[in-house]
Amino acid sequence: MKIGFFDSGIGGITVLYDTLKVLPNEDYIYYADTSNVPYGPKPKDEVKKYILNAIDFIVEQGVKAVVIACNTATSVAIEALRSKYSIPIIGMEPAVKPAIEKNKDMNKRVLVTATALTLKEEKLHNLIYKLDNEHVVDLLPLPGLVQFSERLEFDEQIVLPYLKEELFKFDLNNYEAIVLGCTHFSYYKDMVRKLVPSNVSIIDGNIGTAKNLKRILKEMNLLNEGHGNITFYNSGIRVEDKAELDRYSRLFERMDNINEYNISEKI
Repeated sequence: MKIGFFDSGIGGITVLYDTLKVLPNEDYIYYADTSNVPYGPKPKDEVKKYILNAIDFIVEQGVKAVVIACNTATSVAIEALRSKYSIPIIGMEPAVKPAIEKNKDMNKRVLVTATALTLKEEKLHNLIYKLDNEHVVDLLPLPGLVQFSERLEFDEQIVLPYLKEELFKFDLNNYEAIVLGCTHFSYYKDMVRKLVPSNVSIIDGNIGTAKNLKRILKEMNLLNEGHGNITFYNSGIRVEDKAELDRYSRLFERMDNINEYNISEKI
């Protein structure tokens, strides 16, 4: 049986990329809701409807687990999904906990970046309230990165000015860590690195999610030896067009360029 991955668009590929390191022999379905991306600016109820319809489709394909590889979708719908399905539903949340734990002396701050909807949601605010005893967390929406990545725009001359304008609203010398709280943002980790002091950590939740998936499948005796195959769906339509498959390959290549780990050879 396959593992389902869901995202509003192509951000979840960054999570699938890290999952292939941890579980290289499983088979996967990747569902991008390309008809409705981006989710961040949309009303919560509308987004929740999109998510529930997409997961219905994924579960109908006979998957053994679903990864909600989208922080916004997790914050909006994870409780409803877990109450509806008996298979494991693995969500994501901005990596606030490891960022705060890294900030041992509490003399510096933590900047959490995400979509506007994620930053507004009660789920994130409850997490911060529980962990941020010293009130060191600041929030920054970066909706432009979602738009850039959906267009496969990775040109530094275009993206860096946007990042500079947004990040330089803060004195980055005062920060211990920057959390990339949207899976789309991980495509730009190398560009963020160029703009922040070398001692500032850049953290996302991708590898932690992959390891959590492996742990849950192992506990449920659901690990199996597949072939590492991926079937792509765009809003419920199977991707078979060569140009669109090439688009997905370019995303894996982008992650290879950042991580120096050649997964794109397997795609």
